Amino acid sequence: MTEPVPELPYSEDALLGGRVKLRQPRQGYRVAIDPVLLAAAVPAGPGDTVLDIGCGVGAAMLCLAHRVAQCRVTGIDPQRDLVRLANDNAVLNGVSARAVAVVGNLLRPPPRLEPGSFAHVMANPPFLESDAATASPDPGKAAATVEKEADLAAWVRFALTMVRPKGSLTFIHRADRMEELLAELMGRAGEIVVFPLWTGHDKGAKRIIVRARKGVATPTRLTPGLVLHESDGRYTPKADAVLRAGAALAL
Repeated sequence: MTEPVPELPYSEDALLGGRVKLRQPRQGYRVAIDPVLLAAAVPAGPGDTVLDIGCGVGAAMLCLAHRVAQCRVTGIDPQRDLVRLANDNAVLNGVSARAVAVVGNLLRPPPRLEPGSFAHVMANPPFLESDAATASPDPGKAAATVEKEADLAAWVRFALTMVRPKGSLTFIHRADRMEELLAELMGRAGEIVVFPLWTGHDKGAKRIIVRARKGVATPTRLTPGLVLHESDGRYTPKADAVLRAGAALAL
C-alpha cells in the first residue's frame, strides 16, 4: 500500500484571472482583493522603482510587476516565511529579476533600503488598532489585520521616508480610518486623492484608496471611486476589468 502524499503547507492560487500565480499558506491570512486593487492604483511606469511595505507573499508587488513592464518592485515584510514565499512567487511568475522581497521591520528597516530612493511606495497596513480589536489566535492572520508595534502613523512616516521628493504614496485602508490617514499626510504630502471602494450600488464604502505625492502642495481631491459589486453579487464590469483583466485604476 502506497504512503499518502503529505499536503503542502501552502496552496497554489491565482490572481488577475490566472495571469499571476500565487503560493500562500493554507492556514492564517489569505489574500483577498485588497492587494490587487492597491497595485492597480499605483501610477508606476516602465523603469520606476516601487516599495511594497508589508508585502506578505507578494500579491500586490506581483500584480504591479505584471501590469507595468520593466518596473522594479521591492517588498519588505517582517515574517521570514512569507518573504520566502514572495520570492518563490516572483520566480514562479518569471519576474524575479525585477521583483524581490526582503525581511525587515519598518521601524528598523534593513540598510539596503535607501531612504528617498523609490519613485512610488504602496502599502496595505493592518486595519485594526491594537486597543480596539481582538486579535486572531492565528499569528499570521493577527499580524496582517491588527497593528502591533508599528501603528498607522509609523507606516505613513516610513512611506514618506522611503519615497523620493514628488514621488507617490498609495495606501488601501478602512474607510472609517480615513480621517486618521489624511491627518498623517497633511503638511507632508499633497495632491491627495481619496478613492472610495463602494461595496455595491447605493451601498457604503468599507475601503478607500488614498494616494498622495511627497512635498507637493496641490489640494485634496475626492473621486467617485469604484463600485465593486452588482446587486446579484457579481463584480461590476469596471471592477472585473481590474480584478480579472489586470487593468489600472484611474484615480
